[in-house]
Amino acid sequence: MASRGGRVGVWPLFVAWALGATAYIAKAIFTASTTPLILDTDDAMRLNEVHDFLAGQRWYDLVQHRLNTPYGAELHWSRLVDVPEAALILFLRPFAGAMADTVAAYTWPLALLAMLLWLSAKLALRLGRHEALWAALLLPIVSLITIGEFAPGRFDHHSAQILCSLAILYCTIAALERPRFALGAGIFAAVALTIGIEGLPIVAATVLVFGLMWVTDRQHAAAMRDFGLSFAVTMALGLAQGVVPAHWFELRLDAVSIVYVAVAILCALAFVILPLLPLSKPTQRFAAAVAAAAITGALLLGLDPMLLKGPYAALDPWLVQNWLAHVSESQTFGQSLAEDPVYPLGVTVPVLAGLFYAGWNIVRKRDVAAWLIVAGFLVVGIAVMVIQIRAARIVTPLALPACAALVATSWRRLLARPGIVPALGMVGSVVVSAGLAIAVFAALLPLPVAAGNAAGARKACLQPAAFTRLATLPRQRIMAPVDLGSHLLLFTPHSVVGAPYHRNQQGLLDTFHFFDGPIVEARDILTSRDIHLVVVCPAMAELSGSIDRTPDSFAALYAEKALPDWLVDETPPDSVLKIYAVKAP
Repeated sequence: MASRGGRVGVWPLFVAWALGATAYIAKAIFTASTTPLILDTDDAMRLNEVHDFLAGQRWYDLVQHRLNTPYGAELHWSRLVDVPEAALILFLRPFAGAMADTVAAYTWPLALLAMLLWLSAKLALRLGRHEALWAALLLPIVSLITIGEFAPGRFDHHSAQILCSLAILYCTIAALERPRFALGAGIFAAVALTIGIEGLPIVAATVLVFGLMWVTDRQHAAAMRDFGLSFAVTMALGLAQGVVPAHWFELRLDAVSIVYVAVAILCALAFVILPLLPLSKPTQRFAAAVAAAAITGALLLGLDPMLLKGPYAALDPWLVQNWLAHVSESQTFGQSLAEDPVYPLGVTVPVLAGLFYAGWNIVRKRDVAAWLIVAGFLVVGIAVMVIQIRAARIVTPLALPACAALVATSWRRLLARPGIVPALGMVGSVVVSAGLAIAVFAALLPLPVAAGNAAGARKACLQPAAFTRLATLPRQRIMAPVDLGSHLLLFTPHSVVGAPYHRNQQGLLDTFHFFDGPIVEARDILTSRDIHLVVVCPAMAELSGSIDRTPDSFAALYAEKALPDWLVDETPPDSVLKIYAVKAP
């Protein structure tokens, strides 16, 4: 079979990137007074982690030593994202000085945007021919995911995982014609999983797709074998670089561990052995593949039956119910839709459009194998989105090349038969593919939207200027709301108790109990940790009553302006943050 696709021209790529970069930069500049450049807690923590790495923190030392003060707390992140960001900041410091972080906050995500557009275009050219090029370059720019994950200020790892996922899909489709591309699919699958377990659904879909490719046609045995071997080898390297050797055999699901390496090795063994069996019929190969999957599952459960409980099995039940369940990205699709339909519709409609067009091509028997792969990835992604809306970060970008092919088909039909109906079809294909357009329509509809929680006031608490006074104080241990912790670490020299990371269980528990439990117990928490400063943002959840609180809690007493006299208000004039010194008993 002749290979399909084509080159992405430099000038179309540059023009599209320049349009997107200009729009994103303009948005960041024009909203700077109301929206911090570093808004998300994960971006603040990632940048803080990069600073610590540049300051000499060891490669395997993933403890944030100023978190869960005075004990420290381990994070579950990967150095694979820290390294290029640290290199960029190190390069910029001689030229930009104190502005190096700000320049990097623009440079890093916009550089990744160029890679996103290139990968999207490569996939679209493979699926929809040259007419799909411009749609593939422009649709990502107006996607809610791209606007959120590739805009200035984003340092977190989700953009890297999106790029890995697109590369996996491209290599998997290319492996239909050129089996050596399966090596790339295996490498990118392992890298995505090493960076973070959010990549697990797409990796699982890739394993499934390569297995089914062999089931339907034995000629794909080489591709299946090469994928399995490269996946296993790269996963082993991922474990070696990310986990200190003394902990290689710890059974963990929330980050790269021996569990995922074992899965990759078992997958490789199955993908090497299965083609050697005398299985001439697809039904025989399917049965053998199912048996191999069952054996793999049984072996893993034999290692530890607790694996069935997922990555948060060790998380305190109180935190699961009162914290994790309220994290927006952990909501189900239904919960997110009920709270505010704009985002879930904006990220889901393009996926459904891409899936529809994949199904249409399958039914019409056009490039069936490639479209089956696309459909398989999207179906898995949608299934995970129903459970957790955060999966949209990965699946929506995967749908856009298919959407670009849909737009290209609509354009060809309009050119062939000009008229109202083809024109409406063309416009409709663009609208359902453009997440921003869907979001605008959703915002205009009379749909129920949950009341907000003073988002503007909360953003003001995260502006760098809000921390100016605190940054001048001698180093201290601070009790603060969970969503303020990462920014306090980034913009001040102080230590904090809580930040929204599940491995910091005791810090999270003490923070919530401080704000919502009896004030006597709250003081005991401060005393046990030798904390002398309490800093709060009135607009954050701990003070707005999102969790049940006792009548004599800090949050309740703060609302009544009846805090005890051992909390001395030292808030500077016009400060958005409230600062209290803790008097000694």
